[in-house]
Amino acid sequence: MRGKRLSIDVATGIAAGVAALLVPLTGSASAEVTFEWAVVGNPGNAEDPFNSASVPGIGSVAGVYRIARHAVTNAQYADLLNAVAATDTHALYNVQMASDGRGGITQSGLSGSFAYAVKANMGNKPVNFVSFFDAMRFVNWLHNGQPSGAQDANSTEGGVYVIGDGVSETRAAGARYFIPTENEWYKAAYHQPSTDGGDSDDYWLYPTASNDIPAMATANATGDISNAGPNVANYNFGADWNGQNGNVTTVGSAGSLSESYYGTSDQGGNVFEWNDAVVSGLFRVHRGGSFNNIGGADLRSSSQANVDPVASASSVGFRVAGPVPEGVPTVSEWGFAVMALLVLGAATMAFKRARVA
Repeated sequence: MRGKRLSIDVATGIAAGVAALLVPLTGSASAEVTFEWAVVGNPGNAEDPFNSASVPGIGSVAGVYRIARHAVTNAQYADLLNAVAATDTHALYNVQMASDGRGGITQSGLSGSFAYAVKANMGNKPVNFVSFFDAMRFVNWLHNGQPSGAQDANSTEGGVYVIGDGVSETRAAGARYFIPTENEWYKAAYHQPSTDGGDSDDYWLYPTASNDIPAMATANATGDISNAGPNVANYNFGADWNGQNGNVTTVGSAGSLSESYYGTSDQGGNVFEWNDAVVSGLFRVHRGGSFNNIGGADLRSSSQANVDPVASASSVGFRVAGPVPEGVPTVSEWGFAVMALLVLGAATMAFKRARVA
């Protein structure tokens, strides 16, 4: 049974906290890229016993953090490109973004004056054809305040990750944005305390807050999921649109009833997502499955793909995470705040009735 998350607009005071979820951590008035965030509380949670034999400690996270509710979109990635890829020194742009029907960004002009635009109906689709290097550079750019100019240590090559060989990079202390660890990604996707409506072991098999395989998504002519509702995900080549047999869909368009307990969307299906785990000293990790995953096995919590960090494909994207700004409540704290407001409201009404009497 799905636990009910609390509405974020229950009161003006709580809404002020929500505003902090929507702004970049840099606080820059000129910043263009912002995110909707899901705060992942319940710090110190136990590992998932179902998968801990294969990945010890999986899902256990000591602290509170926040993760983007949606994968990075073509529109957000195009902002990076237009800021730092007039001369695309480190190949942040992949030509398949334009040539492939499932890609979402075009490039025009000559080196030194390249410009980038989002294809029709693709701005709110997850960016794809991105490597782990691309994901690191996007996060560095966010951390450094989304500057414009060269791809250097002050923009894409340093800040959170000092770009190296793809497997030796580690998150810097004080990072304001980062690629989630495998445990951070996994917890946001599959965890829900049994005391708050989750499964008996605190973990679901699928990131739609369910142990049942999701229904296969279908899509309308602009790439929105057309059968939104409980436990729906984009996989199995079901979302046909734009002339493609299976395609990426608008982030979050399966609806709130297909989100994880913490409020993330599309952690199962649409695109695989990078996380920063290193396997065998050679690979980074993909999780979540994609639009072209046949049968849905890769959507399950037990599925882990080990991939060369230079690899990219139409089925691969990423999402970002970060620390929680001071004063932003966790899921459990929403409950306390709402309860306090309800008690206060009841007391106020009782006082007003007493005065009238």
